[in-house]
Amino acid sequence: MRIFFSFLLVLILCEANGQQGSWRGQLRRSDGRNIVFNFEWTTEQLKPVWYINNSREKIRVPDVTIKNDSLIVQMPVFESTFRAVYRNNKIEGVWQKGSSSGIVSIPFTATPGNERFSVKGPASQNITGKWSAVFVNEKGIADTAVAEVVQQGNQLTGTFLTASSDYRYLDGVVSNDSLFLSTFDGAHAFLFTAKIDNDKKISGGRYYSGATYKENWSAYKNPKATVPYGETSMRLKPGQDHLNFKFNDLEGVLVSINDDRFKNKVVVVQLMGSWCPNCMDETVFLSDYYNKNKQRGFEVVSLAYEYSTDIERSKKSLKKFQTAFNIKYPMLITGVALGDSLRTEKTLPQLTPIMVFPTSIFIDKKGKVRKLDTSFNGPGTGEHYEEYKREFEATVDALLRES
Repeated sequence: MRIFFSFLLVLILCEANGQQGSWRGQLRRSDGRNIVFNFEWTTEQLKPVWYINNSREKIRVPDVTIKNDSLIVQMPVFESTFRAVYRNNKIEGVWQKGSSSGIVSIPFTATPGNERFSVKGPASQNITGKWSAVFVNEKGIADTAVAEVVQQGNQLTGTFLTASSDYRYLDGVVSNDSLFLSTFDGAHAFLFTAKIDNDKKISGGRYYSGATYKENWSAYKNPKATVPYGETSMRLKPGQDHLNFKFNDLEGVLVSINDDRFKNKVVVVQLMGSWCPNCMDETVFLSDYYNKNKQRGFEVVSLAYEYSTDIERSKKSLKKFQTAFNIKYPMLITGVALGDSLRTEKTLPQLTPIMVFPTSIFIDKKGKVRKLDTSFNGPGTGEHYEEYKREFEATVDALLRES
C-alpha cells in the first residue's frame, strides 16, 4: 500500500503539474546571446530524472530535488548545479558552475518544448562535410580548427576539433542562410552562429561560451583540413626518460610512480581535471579499458590539476568522477592549481610545459616514457574517436609484448 501511494503521489506531482516531457532550457547571457539546450524530464523508480540531449548524447541527471516549488539539479560529473523555482509550468533560477575564481552564476529559464532553435525557412545550402575554421578572440589572436558537420534538411549536428580539445556534441539547425549550434554538458555551454555564403564559405561567425566569453569565426570547405596538433605537443627534456612523482590519492594515501604496483608494467599516466569534459570522455574509455586489461600487466594513474589548491574541494569533485565512471585505478591530487604558470615544473619537471588536458603519457615496463599523446578526440568526433582508440590499444599492446 505504501509503494502504491508513493507511486500515485509521484504521478500526481509530475503529471498534474506538467513537469514530465520535453523542455527547452536557456542560459541567459547579459548580451542576449542565450545558450539553448534541450532536456527530458521523466520519473525513474519514483524519482525525478533529467536527460540532457546534445545530438547523439544523452546525459542522465538523477540528482533532482523538488521541495515545494524549489528545484535543485546537481549535474552528475562536474561542479555544476541548477537552483531554480518551478512555477506556472516554467523554471526560473540560475546555473552555478565552479571555476578558478569561485562560483559563476548565469540566469537560467526553461519552458516546455523540444525546439532547440526556430527554423524560419528552408536551408539555402547543405554544408555537410569538413571545413577549415579560424577563431579570432577579442585580442585579435587567431586559432585554427576543423569543423565536421552533417546536415539533414534543416537539422545540423557536428563538432569542432582543435589542437587543445574537441567541442563534443553540437546540435542545431540551418535556417535560410544562417546556422545555429549549441551544446551543454554541465561544464561546456556553447553557442555558435554564422552566415552561410555558399556551400564552400561560412562568414560572420560568432562563438559564445559561458557567461561572457565570445570570439569571431569563419570557415571554408576543405576536405583535407587537419588539426595542428604540433602546437600543443609535449616532450621530455634533454637527458630525461623517467617520471618521478608522488601525490596523495583521494583517501590521502601517498602514491608514487616508483611503487611496486607499477614496476614491470605498462603504465598510462593521465593528466586531467574534474572540470574538463574532454577528460570525462577520455576517462570513460580509460576506466573501461583498464578494468578489462589490468590482468595483462597494465596500469593507469591519473594526475589531477584542479581549479584551486583547496584539497577538500578537489576531493569532492574527483570523487564524483570516480563514482560516475567506476574508476579502479589511483586518482592523485597534485595540489597544484590549473592556472599555476609553474604547474609543470612543480609536478612533472622532466617534461616541457603541459599544454592541454587530457594528455596521456605511456610508460614501458622499464619505467621509461615512450609516448606523450596530446591529441585526444572524444566520441563526439566519430571516426576520429575510433582512430584514437585503435592507436591507444596498438601502443599498449606493443609495449606489453616487449620483454
